[in-house]
Amino acid sequence: MADSVIITCAITGAIHTPSMSPHLPVTPAEIAEQAIVAAEAGASILHLHARNPETGEPAPDPAVFRQFLPVIKQSTEAVVNITTGGGLGMSIEDRLAAAVDASPEMASLNMGSINFGTFPMLEKYSKFKYDWEREYLARTVDFIFPNTFKTIEYALKNLGDAHGTKFEFECYDVGHLYNLAYFVDKGLVKPPFFIQFVLGILGGIGADPENLAFLDRTAKKLFGDQYEWSVLGAGRHQMPLATQAALLGGNLRVGLEDSLYISRGELAVSNAQQVTKIRRIIEELGMQVASPAEARARLGLKGGDRVGF
Repeated sequence: MADSVIITCAITGAIHTPSMSPHLPVTPAEIAEQAIVAAEAGASILHLHARNPETGEPAPDPAVFRQFLPVIKQSTEAVVNITTGGGLGMSIEDRLAAAVDASPEMASLNMGSINFGTFPMLEKYSKFKYDWEREYLARTVDFIFPNTFKTIEYALKNLGDAHGTKFEFECYDVGHLYNLAYFVDKGLVKPPFFIQFVLGILGGIGADPENLAFLDRTAKKLFGDQYEWSVLGAGRHQMPLATQAALLGGNLRVGLEDSLYISRGELAVSNAQQVTKIRRIIEELGMQVASPAEARARLGLKGGDRVGF
């Protein structure tokens, strides 16, 4: 078991739409503010997407990212982790644009193509503030989130090798671990590397404790001691799976990208509220929360002084 638990906080994401919660950060100022307070609460890694400040729609434009990245860097020591998942229907070039522009210490990288179904949320939400929201959810009934071997290698070379950026390898199913093992065996991914198990997305592996334990065992078999791992539990599974991850010796991710709630039926008022809750759980279990400096050392990051923002 690690000496301390790395908390990642995913601030806004590209899954939830503005009508689902008044607390979801949309503008650059809101994203920056929530990221900074989440770091103050104990998050050592901040996973960041951008949104159109007028409509809240996911946005790949590096210019939008640059409205909040320097503010976050100047106000916190946390590691900035920029998405390469982007939003539905973006090309790989669009998805990488902000990270290539900013040259961050970390970026996310999805390790396989999956059906990515958010359309069941239409059963819960009947009224939307913006016209794009309903169609954005509805079209996932016939949507494949593409992450081929070609696009993964493109990201590893054009962002990883070219910028010294390391990755949060997002694995939505056990086959994605084998995809990662392929790139490790080819020498395109070098230790230490960081795996994010993603459970509970429709189209990926289910959010069961048994599945998390199986992913943990499989990763150990494939990678030995070359990696760190974390878990993302979608929706109501966020806190239970985060707690299980800490007990298994792993790390964890919370944030409004993954769940809009703090408890059953109660919307979280901020990302920091979720960080504070899981930090309390971790510390009551007798563990410590990792500082940004500890996270950088364990993950072999290049340092905040070598980013491009």
